[in-house]
Amino acid sequence: MIKNNKISKTSSLLLILAGIFILGSIFQPLWRIEMDAPQYPEGLNLYIHSNKIGGDVDIINGLNHYIGMKTLHAEEFVEFSVLPYILGFFALLAIVAGLIRNKKFVYTVLVLFILFGILSMYDFWRWLYDYGHDLDPNAAIVVPGMAYQPPMIGFKQLLNFGVYSIPDIGGWLMFGGGAIIFFVAMFEAGYLDKILKKKSSLAIWLLPLFLYSCAPDGPQPITLNKDACEHCKMTISNGQFAGEIITQKGRVYMFDDMFCVRDYIEEHPEMERKATYIHYYLGNNELIPAESAFYVKSPDFKSPMNGNIAAFKTEDEAKTYQTKMNGELIQWSALVQ
Repeated sequence: MIKNNKISKTSSLLLILAGIFILGSIFQPLWRIEMDAPQYPEGLNLYIHSNKIGGDVDIINGLNHYIGMKTLHAEEFVEFSVLPYILGFFALLAIVAGLIRNKKFVYTVLVLFILFGILSMYDFWRWLYDYGHDLDPNAAIVVPGMAYQPPMIGFKQLLNFGVYSIPDIGGWLMFGGGAIIFFVAMFEAGYLDKILKKKSSLAIWLLPLFLYSCAPDGPQPITLNKDACEHCKMTISNGQFAGEIITQKGRVYMFDDMFCVRDYIEEHPEMERKATYIHYYLGNNELIPAESAFYVKSPDFKSPMNGNIAAFKTEDEAKTYQTKMNGELIQWSALVQ
């Protein structure tokens, strides 16, 4: 019996598509790093292409000079001179694999692409590490023990800047091309059915989605007398009235008063909120979902910014304090329009 070493026509077409995806990644930004801070309400963006760096490079270089970070110049990175050719090479390999339809050739392309991916991500991490740790000791601003390594993926707070890093269009095209090659190789090797039949393998397939969900899933503890209110800039000293907003990108904003939460939301309608939390008045550093809380407003609460609004878990608790504090019940929808 002669073993069939040919891939199916469908797999052939998919490999050609993978090659087109990888080829397209050369002409689009592979990665983007977004930075936002109070002094830059519209944010700063850094776009990493296969052959250059784009975006607000000059502004970012100017800011980084003050903290001793190296300035960014594409000509100083050998990767930008070779990466377009490497991507073009893998695009050609994928297309050729689709045309000659040889299984062993497909497996070879997959192994090479995986090795390339591992080396590329390591090189990117090393570049970010060196960029954030190799600082000028004579810089204008020196914070002992402080490093400024941006995240490779996800969110990180660096001084007053929130830094968010994620693949851009070109990166997703490259990953998509690699995923297609992997899918074809697993299918043609007969492993795909075995993997899908094992329920335990579901976690493997969902892992990338899990890693991509970078925003915290729950409230982050507020450190009294250290964390500052994002709106009024005062140090949070009384946690009973504190609040917190977590954006879709994973940035955490903390507040010392319900009015600060409300005003910040009104002033930033473009902000994509993942969750909003308010301190449970009867709890100890316990934040509860703002939308499901019950609120009482009374001047007797005397909150930091005179919002004088306390949050409770249940309606019975709220009614008890409404009577006790001679206050009024308020709904979240009335506080935040």
